[in-house]
Amino acid sequence: MPTDPGPEETSESTGSIKDLILEQEEAASLIKNRSLLEPNEIVDEERIVGRDTQLTDITQHLRVAISNERPPNLLLYGPSGTGKSLIINAVCENIVELCESRDIRFGVIQMNCQNVGTLGAAVYELARKVANDIGTTVDVPEHGVPNKKKWRELYRLINEHYDTVVFILDELDMLVGRRDKDEPAFSRLLYQLSRAGSTNEISAQVSVTAITNDTKMMESVGSRALSSFTPEDVHFSDYDANQLREILRAREDAFHENALSDDVIPLAAAFAAQTNGDARKAIDLMRTAGSIGEKTGADEVREEHVREAQDKVEKNRVLEVTRGISTQKKLCLFATAAVACETGTGAAKSPHGYRVYQYLTGTLDSDQYHQETYVNKMKELTTYSLVETERKSQGPHSGSYLEFTFGEKPETIIETLREDSRLDDVDDYELRTVVKAQLNQ
Repeated sequence: MPTDPGPEETSESTGSIKDLILEQEEAASLIKNRSLLEPNEIVDEERIVGRDTQLTDITQHLRVAISNERPPNLLLYGPSGTGKSLIINAVCENIVELCESRDIRFGVIQMNCQNVGTLGAAVYELARKVANDIGTTVDVPEHGVPNKKKWRELYRLINEHYDTVVFILDELDMLVGRRDKDEPAFSRLLYQLSRAGSTNEISAQVSVTAITNDTKMMESVGSRALSSFTPEDVHFSDYDANQLREILRAREDAFHENALSDDVIPLAAAFAAQTNGDARKAIDLMRTAGSIGEKTGADEVREEHVREAQDKVEKNRVLEVTRGISTQKKLCLFATAAVACETGTGAAKSPHGYRVYQYLTGTLDSDQYHQETYVNKMKELTTYSLVETERKSQGPHSGSYLEFTFGEKPETIIETLREDSRLDDVDDYELRTVVKAQLNQ
């Protein structure tokens, strides 16, 4: 029968763990400042590179706040990791300081809409963030009251504490709300906030900045919201390899001196440029490569560490996404990725993907849906930034099809999906034979 460890055993055990921690600390000799290698870290403005045009545009639009005027509404759009949140936050931070020096009560309230869910939840979350900013509490409950009361509470808090407030709504397109509504929740939120200044309920000046990765989001905004929101557009394009190198060099001091070999930054930038020009990925690659170097006891971060980091980052990202999706979406994604592997372009036509999906569902004795459902499920996967879709024509008399393009290597997606035991049963040779037969038709 096991017995509790005595005092001596506990002391020795604790001591050995502490020794291990201290040994690991001593071995961690490559990275000096890990916070600089966090992709979402708000960095000093001298570290912001490659976004001069967008920085100038946003500053020009928002600077009127320091004269106690209402800034225009803004729409910042472009792919993930292109600096949208970084730039707007940096500009607003400086405007807050300038307004304080002029006794202007200027507030910035930021909300990420990804996990908010409904319009009512969004309004309450905004009220809560305002209350936190001014050091008070929300006087209405989160649940069990009409949205109208939540709006009134939000307006009350703003009126009492701000002359001007800018709401930054990040990933706004993710706020869909209830499916039985005529327009998505983000459209109704935009309508209410952007018309707030024209109602008798609010005296403060309200400006809204919407941030989205979806270039077509405004097509889903209702006509009333369109007429009241009318934003100034600021487009953020993908970073190219040169800009990504600048970004990484601006954070090079996260490492100890001489801890990076000469090829690390160019290689990490090149990998990130290949997959949508995402600065977050470039920074994450540097951090992961540094950690791998430290773990192996290397005296510097080298090319092989970046290559190992690339494999690890890709797989981790895909694994994180695919863990949470349904079996049917996994089958659709698996089939489409299998086609993209064989085309060699990272792209797959929807008819080819669907026929391979039919083969998979037949092989695994799984439910099989019509092609329209397959296409819809693949479209849903675009919200995870795993694939992009584009409608293409087969000719004047042959109709059209959707083409799915993968941001990550389709081979990585296949490898990750095979961690699901059912998909691991799919014979690789047979699958490739089926795919090649479809492509040769």
